[in-house]
Amino acid sequence: MVTKFLIIRFSSIGDIVLTSPVVRNLKIQVEDAEIHFLTKDIYKDILINNPYIDKVHTLKNSFKVVINDLKAESFDYIIDLHNNLRTARVKFALKRMSFTFKKLNWEKWLITNFKINKLPKVHIVDRYLDTIGHFIEKPDDEGLNYFLPVKDEMNLLKLPKDFPYGYIAFAIGAKHTTKKLPPVKIASICKLIEYNVILLGGTEDKEAGDWIVLNSGNHVINRCGVFNLNQSASILRQAKLVISHDSGLMHIAAAFRKRIISIWGNTVPAFGMYPYKPDDKSLIVELKNVPCRPCSKIGFKRCPKKHFKCMQMINEKLVADVALLLTLDAFDQKYE
Repeated sequence: MVTKFLIIRFSSIGDIVLTSPVVRNLKIQVEDAEIHFLTKDIYKDILINNPYIDKVHTLKNSFKVVINDLKAESFDYIIDLHNNLRTARVKFALKRMSFTFKKLNWEKWLITNFKINKLPKVHIVDRYLDTIGHFIEKPDDEGLNYFLPVKDEMNLLKLPKDFPYGYIAFAIGAKHTTKKLPPVKIASICKLIEYNVILLGGTEDKEAGDWIVLNSGNHVINRCGVFNLNQSASILRQAKLVISHDSGLMHIAAAFRKRIISIWGNTVPAFGMYPYKPDDKSLIVELKNVPCRPCSKIGFKRCPKKHFKCMQMINEKLVADVALLLTLDAFDQKYE
């Protein structure tokens, strides 16, 4: 007998990637499970290639139309991994037994406003998995998934110069400015690395990427806004090393078990959204002695204190030296 699940997570890129172990564990461990996923239309490409998902539903139509479509599916259970007013409306309309992810809004408010840390030392993925503990015997401990369509696999031979032989992928974007290194810091890191670097990000990062290339050297190329998300993911998958802010591309890199240097500004790994099960030699770079940090659970357009010390004081030479060391180590391991 088929058991139909509706998993809900509306946004964003990283958060949806972080739900992939829930999808996989339900599909594999629940006999005859049929997995449906509800998200925003702009994020459907993250999910449609996932072999553990039977159908993706999106919010591109009116809410009433979406609800009618979902009612026609006759779900057995709803797994709400977003837990907001809109998901509450979905659950109320469908009237099915639901299991809802417990947010830590109070704990995050305490740490951002009073620097009192009551957050559990548990990754958000493991808390997502706790939400489905009723259905699975034990999580499989296989990390994240990200599935690339063949059409978006990037042929490295089409890259310039000697990039096909090895490069570092630097994901320079993030949803909020206070999660990103200033371009001058990124350019300094790239210049010091003296190894091939591909800059990745959205169209909103293209101008900054062009400036970084101009101020770092010919070993750096800008592909911000050139590749779609899956193409960028393919570049991450084939990189020797990934440098990233706290962003969706960081989580995609973790899904490929990449070696990651993650650089943290106004947000902190203590929120439970650091890279999940990446390569063992991955590194987190953060300044723990900045007293105003964390100032937000998501981020701001500009530093509320106007000094932006959490990013401005990052040691570029340290990042560059470690990046080169980890890159050469990865290269040597491949040919052992």
